[in-house]
Amino acid sequence: MKKSEKTRQFIIEQTAPIFNTKGVAATAVSDVMQATNMARGGLYVHFKDLEELSQCAAEWNLKQFVEKTSSEAEKYITAKAKFFGMLDYLSDPLNPPVLGGCPMMNFGMEADDTNPVIREMVKDTICTVQQGMTDILKQGVKNGEFRKTWNYKEFALKAYAMIEGGILVSRVSKDISQMKLLVKLLKKEIETEAVETTQKVIKKSVNKSK
Repeated sequence: MKKSEKTRQFIIEQTAPIFNTKGVAATAVSDVMQATNMARGGLYVHFKDLEELSQCAAEWNLKQFVEKTSSEAEKYITAKAKFFGMLDYLSDPLNPPVLGGCPMMNFGMEADDTNPVIREMVKDTICTVQQGMTDILKQGVKNGEFRKTWNYKEFALKAYAMIEGGILVSRVSKDISQMKLLVKLLKKEIETEAVETTQKVIKKSVNKSK
């Protein structure tokens, strides 16, 4: 990576939490200058304007959320364990994977009527996250962990909506108790669709991950 590319990436990473916390409209050039310890002229060498930087910062936040959540799920072997691990990872919205909270919610709420570029990023990320959840459950059905009759696609959509709702309530109220309850309910529903996990199922899951 060239020096100019490193500097550009440094600016994005230093300002991403600010945009995710304050929002695009409320983040000023002075905030960026303070976070990067750079002069205004130096910033505009790497970005056309604040709008371009905000789009890059939003993209970085969204990417970090997906990568961190996916990495957490991949720590486990079976589909059930992967999904439970992901739920546990997101169960404390006051200590989120990405500083400032869920970027899908933060940027989505702000950009839905004001910023079509960021709105499209958020939409694509939502699709990616929902598909990732669906794929985990689909593999679980294929491995014999869950009943073949389970409408796992419908459950994945519901789980995503409940998690996002729980994040909103938790961050507004500064209380994660309702989120914990939602996670418990989701796990309980998964348990009702689970069949007994045998060593054979675990072995099959391991082979699939190789």
